[in-house]
Order: sequence, then structure tokens, then C-alpha cells
Amino acid sequence: MSRLVLLAVMATILPATALVPVHGVVQIGSNISRAAVMVRHIHLPVLLPLTLGSLAGAVIGGLIAMRLPDWLLFLAVGSFVLWSTWSKGSIPLGRATLVLGGAISGFLTMFIGGTGPFVAAVIKTLKLDRMKTVGTQAGCMVFQHGMKIAVFGVLGFDYLPYVPLIAGMIATGVLGTLVGSKVLHGMGDSRFRIILTGLLTILGLRLLWQSGSIVLEGG
Repeated sequence: MSRLVLLAVMATILPATALVPVHGVVQIGSNISRAAVMVRHIHLPVLLPLTLGSLAGAVIGGLIAMRLPDWLLFLAVGSFVLWSTWSKGSIPLGRATLVLGGAISGFLTMFIGGTGPFVAAVIKTLKLDRMKTVGTQAGCMVFQHGMKIAVFGVLGFDYLPYVPLIAGMIATGVLGTLVGSKVLHGMGDSRFRIILTGLLTILGLRLLWQSGSIVLEGG
């Protein structure tokens, strides 16, 4: 949710080649703080297969020389987010499916930074309570962004020039996590699900709009 807003803001101040790797470092800092605050709520049966899948997807994505069309990526992710959000948990999410979902998100995160809604849509179908939902997603994203950072580092990206920007963004992200966790504790599960559904729907529609805009512009 907020990570897509962050990605959009960063796109106005960073070169395109630095956007996804720097976004990954900022996000791992934010998610580490969130996971630390909510560590007892992380649901390991979901975390492990999603992480294994993400590792495979990140490696495959990093090895692809030619970038896939942006419109296709936005269309695929947006469609999945909307379908998962409104499917009322009808997706048979066994361990193999969770590994596949992790692989897809790990692959996509090498091309578009904000795959959090994809992971959130997968976790939402499991009908976990609000604390486990947020904690488990934070844990998953820590590993996913960590793998992305490592792959970009191996490919030769230099993070050093962006350290001051990264440090400032991580610091504000930690503050936001502390405030957000207090709000979450005071929110009922039913209200949380309504808000989560609304946010995922908006983000899914936004991704479809981006896909259509790129096609209409001839991209």
C-alpha cells in the first residue's frame, strides 16, 4: 500500500536504473522494523514456502537480460490482486501454491519494486487475523527485498551513493511502523478486512490503469 506511494515518489528523484534496487533497501529497513515489532504474529507455515519461492523467482528474474514489457507486468499483477481480493478465499492455497506465489512475486520484484500488494493478496486469502496478516507479510517482504538487494549487488549495482537518502527514508519508515502498530492494535478484524479489501482494490485498479496507459502511449 504505502510502498507503492513511496515508489512513485522515489521515481521523481532517482534515475530509472536505481529506482528498484534503492527502493528494495528502503523497504527492507521498513519491513525489518515492522517484523520486529510483530515477530510473535508471523505465521511460519506461510512464511517458509513464500520465501523459498521468492528466492527462485528473484534469481530467475535477475538473470533475464531483456526486460519484460511493463504493461504486461502491471496487467498480470493488477489482475491477480483484484481476483484474489474478491475471490472470497476460493484459491486452493496449499504449500505448492504458496511456493508458486512466492516465485512469481520474487520474479516480478526484480522489474517492478512494489510487489507488496501481490503478496498481501495471497496472504489475504488465508483468512488470518489482522495481526498475523500484517506480521506475516512483513516477514515475507524482509526476505524478498533482501534477496533482491543481493541479486542487484551481484549484478554490479553500487548502493553507496544513495546511502544518505536510504538512511533518511528508513528512519521515517521506522517511525511510521511504531505509529501504525498502535493503530492496528486498536482496530477490529472486521474493520481491518474492509480497509484491506478497499486498499487492495484501489491498487489493483491502479495497476490495470497503468497497464492500459502504457499500451495507449505505445509503450
